[in-house]
Amino acid sequence: MVAEGELLWEPSEEIVESARLTHYLRWLGRPGDYEQAWRWSVDDPAGFWSSIWDYFEVIGDKGGGPVLSGTMPEVTWFDGASINYAENALRRTEGTAVVFVSEDGGRQELTWAELRAEVARVRAGLVRLGVGRGDRVAAYLPNIPQALIACLATASLGAIWSAGSPDFGVPSIVDRFRQIEPKVLIAVDGYLYNGKSYDRSAAVNEIAAALPSLRATVWIPYLAAAEEGRAPQQAEPAPGHAGQVPHGEVIGWEGLRAEEGPLEFERVPFDHPLWILYSSGTTGLPKPIVHGHGGVVLEHLKSLAFHQDLGEGEVFFWYTTTGWMMWNYLIGALLVGATPVLYDGSATYPSPVALWRIADSEDVTYFGVGAPYIMASLKAGVHPEGLERLRGVGSTGSPLPPEGFAWVAAELPGVPVGSFSGGTDVCTGFVGATMLHPIRAGIIPCRSLGAKVESYDPLGKPVIGEVGELVVTRPMPSMPVMFWNDPAGERYAESYFDVYPGVWRHGDWIKVNEDGSCVIYGRSDSTLNRGGVRMGTSEFYRVVERFEEIADSLVIDTGQLGQEGRLLLYVTLAEGAELTEPLERALADALRRELSPRHVPNEIRVVPGIPRTLSGKKLEVPVRKILLGTPVEQAANPDAMANPEVLRYFTEGS
Repeated sequence: MVAEGELLWEPSEEIVESARLTHYLRWLGRPGDYEQAWRWSVDDPAGFWSSIWDYFEVIGDKGGGPVLSGTMPEVTWFDGASINYAENALRRTEGTAVVFVSEDGGRQELTWAELRAEVARVRAGLVRLGVGRGDRVAAYLPNIPQALIACLATASLGAIWSAGSPDFGVPSIVDRFRQIEPKVLIAVDGYLYNGKSYDRSAAVNEIAAALPSLRATVWIPYLAAAEEGRAPQQAEPAPGHAGQVPHGEVIGWEGLRAEEGPLEFERVPFDHPLWILYSSGTTGLPKPIVHGHGGVVLEHLKSLAFHQDLGEGEVFFWYTTTGWMMWNYLIGALLVGATPVLYDGSATYPSPVALWRIADSEDVTYFGVGAPYIMASLKAGVHPEGLERLRGVGSTGSPLPPEGFAWVAAELPGVPVGSFSGGTDVCTGFVGATMLHPIRAGIIPCRSLGAKVESYDPLGKPVIGEVGELVVTRPMPSMPVMFWNDPAGERYAESYFDVYPGVWRHGDWIKVNEDGSCVIYGRSDSTLNRGGVRMGTSEFYRVVERFEEIADSLVIDTGQLGQEGRLLLYVTLAEGAELTEPLERALADALRRELSPRHVPNEIRVVPGIPRTLSGKKLEVPVRKILLGTPVEQAANPDAMANPEVLRYFTEGS
């Protein structure tokens, strides 16, 4: 066990001096400690976000209207401004713009000049297909260069991008794309994962058939090209594909990019839709979350430069698929002149060291993964090698236990690990790290600049040093401009502002410390509440999953308002392990000792797998609903799950 709060890393004077955040604070004329800068950024959001525009010399017209007007949720930013995300992302012309690595060893590199030329070609192709300002372009693509190119081409036109990963099931993708009525669908014939190939041709045909709004389907023969050892753009789709898509014309990627065209940018209002992301979709239809050009540009410039300390010459990697908001964050590296490394494949194939080897071979300077990968590396006894240029490690997706912090500190001496927490809803992190903060085990060093994050007690009052609801009490420009097909804003308001009027409630438990650091304890709607003692599930998993016999776990509190329920622990055992009486006693003793006697489970059940979303998050809330009587088929959308077959093991009588 590692004590929460144990000091693991401190920045040297040289690191502080060279940090981009330090340079910004001096430019601003506000040198001093971070908490003072944070307080100003949230007390004067108009002044702060205006300074971000000026400091980064954002391309566009800042407009003559007020920087900020209205109150949440009805807020207007930079009234009268005009901007284009792609114009800001493609402002550079020399050097390496993007690197692509695939699981099978394939590698591609694009210079800024090549990337700009490819975007211009695809932009011209989209124009030929009738795509213009406000039209939607949907993508069923893995994390490959074509996804980035098509996204930038779409944005350059003022059209709206929306993507789903090809490991999503057909119903899940249709539930997303049917809501937004895309004009063009860009899709792959399949993908590689964990040493196997997955043909998605039939799935693409089903998706296209369910989207009558389509004017064209663009096929990328990614799988066929990989098997034949050639680049995807060198092949047209197989003849059989064209006859199976009922709407519009069918072309290949080469057909889309066949003609040169000018690289032009349609400047749009600050809040003009840039892309549509989606909630996890574990129950009901996924929420189509719309972000605007201006909000994303300013937020990603601020976050990537000041919280990841990225700039020109840096190499940025984050393990993600196109179906997770971290892909949108990853490509934001272009805004600060850094080089994003796109990776398509398994994180652990052919070995648990796979991602660390990519970080070494590509000279990655900032390496980001989900917290489970760091913990898996710890359990597998991984010892990363090389990594001479690595200056930071990022973790997100779920709380990183103190042991994960300590493992990075031990294996990568001198490299800080920053735990970040935010969400699809804002396409960034609310809380995170900087190069100015010391790193302590299990602690998130700071609230992000411009994010007035607070912890609310049950009465809606801010508290310090106590666990409460994570709320944001001042607007941020990357908050959604709307939900698609929600003209009156009712779904949007209900999603975030139904508990505290005018205050964003995010749905996480957080503790904010006196020094501004914080700890995230998991979702507030899956909290363990035993005899009035509330605890996030992350603390529970930290104890249970330390046991070598436990491969994975899920804890559910079946209590309801005013009525205490049972505490059930589900475990997936490591290979060769058994749930013996001594192991059950050891688990109970550890939980009693390290949490409280109230948090000893009433029962421990063995299951073959823990249900997770496609992005790897544990499905605590749907399982809780099942245990409280909701039918399995109504509690969760199987097409939004990585392993829907295990849900049947999670019923009260199982």
